[in-house]
Amino acid sequence: MASAAGTVQQSRALAGGGDGPGGTGGDDDAWHGKIDVHHHFTAPQWVDWAEREGLVRREDLPWWSRWDADAALALMDRAGIAIAVLNPTMQDRYRSAAQAREGLSVVFEALTDLVHEHPGRFAFLCPALLDHPEVTTWALRRAFDELGAVGVSVKASYNGVYLGDPSYDRFLAEVDERSGVLITHPLDLPGKPPGVPTVPGIPNFMCDFLLDTTRAAVNLIRTGTLDRYPRLSVVLPHAGGFLPQIATRLEAFGDFCDPPVDAARVREGLRRFHYDTAGPLAPACTLVETAGADRILFGTDWPAASAEIITGYTVPAVEADHAFTEHQRRGIYRDNARRLMPALKRADHTDRRSGSGSRRT
Repeated sequence: MASAAGTVQQSRALAGGGDGPGGTGGDDDAWHGKIDVHHHFTAPQWVDWAEREGLVRREDLPWWSRWDADAALALMDRAGIAIAVLNPTMQDRYRSAAQAREGLSVVFEALTDLVHEHPGRFAFLCPALLDHPEVTTWALRRAFDELGAVGVSVKASYNGVYLGDPSYDRFLAEVDERSGVLITHPLDLPGKPPGVPTVPGIPNFMCDFLLDTTRAAVNLIRTGTLDRYPRLSVVLPHAGGFLPQIATRLEAFGDFCDPPVDAARVREGLRRFHYDTAGPLAPACTLVETAGADRILFGTDWPAASAEIITGYTVPAVEADHAFTEHQRRGIYRDNARRLMPALKRADHTDRRSGSGSRRT
């Protein structure tokens, strides 16, 4: 089996970039200019604070919570990622609104310090804490109006209540007022102990996470949420879970939902979502047919997905997929995200030939 680095180099040649025969400067710019919209960030400063607060025990935290700037930048350079959009993790552990606000303040300080230390390499999302609506309102104002957040991160469900439920209307209205981008993420299915496999021997992230995302997406369509908030953009991770694969099923059997959903509304809803490539992405013919390549964004799932998975599977899956034209691939890598999140242009230095001092060579 080829090494991960060799696989990436071969994939770059397939894309017409890099040092491969027939490579063009424009394609190489696209390869090196990727925007990763699915990058998990656990602030080391937050871990220190949370341990003092008794919210976590460092030795019990999962491997992906040990975020390190040097390792992240090394992966980004290796995979041709110019900008990573940071999604703060573990923001569902607070015991009170006051503690949530204090914890978010720690996260925001860590994020702004990181952005300033590495100009042009990082942007970030504002975490939504739907268990604490007043704190979420404060966080949105601070993150967007003062700190320059490019979107909002939210779980697919909270305590078994999925996105699309009317109880979240206040939050969604606030994001809609800003023409905001909502980036969702799944977790264990409701009603199951956290981290305990639903099926022994099969980790929950393999199947259950995809179902969690699919449930949220179908519920957003079913409840008419996307119609009520037309300026709201929703990004589904892992290529939308199972949603593209059940699109025809949902069109055919939408009448069985309550309230019923007709096929036209299903088709419209499927094309309202955006989808990222974290997973890694399976052959994308169905996704392109369902939603269009202009709705697909590059995502890695770092550091939950290792550097070897990202360079050996995630990047080559996009570069070698015959469902994409070269123009569409460039959009997936970079242009679609820039169009969706205009605030990214403040961080994106890839159009500047002078380069960034924090970018490795």
